[in-house]
Amino acid sequence: MNALSLNKTFFSSFTLSKDRYFMFVMLIVNLGNYFYNLGLGRILGPQIFADTAILITLLLVLSFLGMTFQIATTKFTVTLQDTERSSLIVFFNKIAIGLGVTIGLLFFLFSKSLKEIFQTETATMFVLFGMGIPFYFLMSVKRGIEQGKSYFYNLSKSYLYEMLSRLIVTYVLLFTFPKIAVSNIVAFGILTSIICGLIPYKRVELQKYFYATKTSNWIKEVRVFFLITAFYEFTQIIINNSDIILVKHYFPNYEAGLYSSIALIGRVIYFVSWMFIMLLLPRVILLKKQGKETRGVLLNYIFYIAILSLSIIIFTAFFSSEILLIMFGKEYLVIASILWKYALATTIFVIANLLTYYYLSINNYIPVFISAFFGFIQVILIAFYHESLNQVVYVQIVSMLLLLLFQVIYSLVHIRFKTVKADNV
Repeated sequence: MNALSLNKTFFSSFTLSKDRYFMFVMLIVNLGNYFYNLGLGRILGPQIFADTAILITLLLVLSFLGMTFQIATTKFTVTLQDTERSSLIVFFNKIAIGLGVTIGLLFFLFSKSLKEIFQTETATMFVLFGMGIPFYFLMSVKRGIEQGKSYFYNLSKSYLYEMLSRLIVTYVLLFTFPKIAVSNIVAFGILTSIICGLIPYKRVELQKYFYATKTSNWIKEVRVFFLITAFYEFTQIIINNSDIILVKHYFPNYEAGLYSSIALIGRVIYFVSWMFIMLLLPRVILLKKQGKETRGVLLNYIFYIAILSLSIIIFTAFFSSEILLIMFGKEYLVIASILWKYALATTIFVIANLLTYYYLSINNYIPVFISAFFGFIQVILIAFYHESLNQVVYVQIVSMLLLLLFQVIYSLVHIRFKTVKADNV
């Protein structure tokens, strides 16, 4: 009996909890995405890579829009009763299909204009990308349900299938059909991966979409939260992607390709932080629902992200040339001195971002507007100060430092206000 008990204890030590399993899979997914991006950069070279970098950036923009659906679905999956969740899913799926089809049509109609604006080789890449948008929003709703219910095994599968299909399809087509425009191959790979990311998908009866969602007392709250979250994701798009888009606009393709390479490496911090944010949100929402203190959970996650980010900054500072040489090749070494600075700017942003998501999850929307303000400040500063790539990165460091400073000041004032209010009661 003792031997059996000891045996169970031994094997249970190797068993991953659902949180740890999710983090493990997300590390694999992030590594796969980086292999995909860095492989393209190394194979194609700076000039051709600039075109594919636009698609990768558009995918990142799409992921932010998708996060509006995912976060809103997560929140109300936790807070609503089981009987109301079915109506919630139909409500969000209706919006996902309607908005997705509308944006997809805009990509189709303005594909030639986008080709001219971004100086790309082909307009077809934008059409293919637009076709995937409705599916991406549906996938985001699905992920929100799984995140809200803490179904991290299914959530992990969705991210893993998306990454693997994009990686395999893109590289197989790239080497099988070398005469096809690279940007079209990358766009088709993205479209395929979005559809694969829907697996496993629980089908909702189509007839439900032809009926109005039952009016409930939660509808108004859901709409307000959805719009606020959409607004915040829009500011995230500005902060996270305006630099690449503006660099592509102000600089030649060669320099834009160089900048895209350091952005891909530096953003590893952002993607690592997302693992923690996705675990943080349902936990904070549930604790808030139960009337428990949530600040301790926030501080733990800030500590984890700060330690990981600091390690990456130090590593990129001392081994920037080696990283670029291994990942991209000799052509990219001229940008080595900027790598750690970009990592620093990203670190400052992800800590401020974590604070904003924390307050968003507990229905405090002021940090959202603080982020929006400094997102626009960053765009304005880059528009005025872009003499060199180095200057563009310094502008981001300054903008993000100001953002974090104001977020911390707000947090301290908020804590102080709550303490005074509690004392008066």
